Amino acid sequence: MNTKQSSYPAEEDFPELSKHNNWMAKVLTLDMYKKYREVVTPSGFTFDKAIQTGIDNPGHPFIFTVGCVAGDEESYEVYKDFFDIVIDKRHGGYAPDAKHKTDLNWENLKGGEEKDDDFDPKYILSCRVRTGRSIRGICLPPHCTRAERRAVEKISTKALGTFSGEFKGKYYPLSGMTDEEQEQLINDHFLFDKPVSPLLTCSGMARDWPDARGIWHNDNKTFLVWVNEEDHLRLISMEKGGNMRAVFRRFCEGLKKFEDAMKSEKKEFMWNEHLGYVLTCPSNLGTGLRAGVHVKLPNLSKDKRFDDVLDKLRLQKRGTGGVDTAAVGGTFDISNADRLGFSEVDLVQFLVDGVKLLVQMEKALEGGKAIDSLIPTAKKQ
Repeated sequence: MNTKQSSYPAEEDFPELSKHNNWMAKVLTLDMYKKYREVVTPSGFTFDKAIQTGIDNPGHPFIFTVGCVAGDEESYEVYKDFFDIVIDKRHGGYAPDAKHKTDLNWENLKGGEEKDDDFDPKYILSCRVRTGRSIRGICLPPHCTRAERRAVEKISTKALGTFSGEFKGKYYPLSGMTDEEQEQLINDHFLFDKPVSPLLTCSGMARDWPDARGIWHNDNKTFLVWVNEEDHLRLISMEKGGNMRAVFRRFCEGLKKFEDAMKSEKKEFMWNEHLGYVLTCPSNLGTGLRAGVHVKLPNLSKDKRFDDVLDKLRLQKRGTGGVDTAAVGGTFDISNADRLGFSEVDLVQFLVDGVKLLVQMEKALEGGKAIDSLIPTAKKQ
């Protein structure tokens, strides 16, 4: 914190936001800025640091960005009046006293198996479920010290080193990777690069790169953990084909193994009843979960109602290369649109039910049939 800041009135420090297109800019008022400008969290994270990425990045051509980050678990409480409004708007309605549901019992999922009348592998090419996790007591990537970042790596690799059977694997630190290992991880699409997006660099997430960053995966290459990328941890379960049920089972069991191993060392994830799992960006609070499939929809995607159908099914689309990429040959990455306010099982169920309906529509169009009777009329609840 600049100790000379209080020598100037808050009006002279208030950011110019007239051309900004993010939630931070829509929510922040001068009165709110006056309230928080000189307030710091117990670890020393300032309000100006929380909003800096949204100031430096006025908007995004395709996505209405959040424009703020947390520097530690306490940020969401210390700057509650600000973050609660951002969270409410970003997640389409979430009250300051709302309680988030968590359900990581994969057996509660209905369907999602690889077969013609369920998750048809002729249309569904691959399945993936990922989330983020933060380790309690350590500051988040925009604010953590080098020692804290190295502590995340040490805690994580120790926990992962206890894995056996289906989950047995190896950790590859970015700074100590051989050329052969790097090439293999690139070929497997596992390697993450130094953040170059201004949204991330202006948040302070690329500091000291690649110190204490790395990638772990099991021997089968179906369970993957990124260490110290945009969050302390990103955990991913995936496989080719249409067996989302198996992918979600591995996801839930892998998370439990990780958490149990951490608890044996008296460590735990950041979590509370209101926000669920606490992560750096408000957009990922709650479950932090994105369940996605690569699915072929060349006919349905040409229907002018396609985007509205996805919205009503609580789904979103991307190109198979990730956000901002175009679909290739009518193949899309379809995933859940929500993160907060629904449980993990709820969100994967939305995906399973929605994608089954999308494939049903695609099959009908292939056969020259109308799909009017299949179009949802209300948003899924």
